[in-house]
Amino acid sequence: MKKHHKLLLGLLFDAMGFVSFIIPGIGEFSDIIWAPISAWLMTKLYKGKTGNIAAVVSLVEEALPFADVIPTFTVMWFYTYVFKSTTVLKQD
Repeated sequence: MKKHHKLLLGLLFDAMGFVSFIIPGIGEFSDIIWAPISAWLMTKLYKGKTGNIAAVVSLVEEALPFADVIPTFTVMWFYTYVFKSTTVLKQD
């Protein structure tokens, strides 16, 4: 999957996580369903140890009340394609 496709999917998944703020009363209940789904999606988008760690972070972030403001998928994309790439280039 191309990195820009992952970014678009990540933005979509982060927006889905924000939905809980739109629906008062029902929103936090929807996080119970969305938290494991978001963790699973994270493991599908990002493989290996980094993807597994991001999945746990996503699960916890979505499960905690009022933590939905953190765009976990977008942060992971930047980590993978901007920060991590820059670090590898500097080491060479």
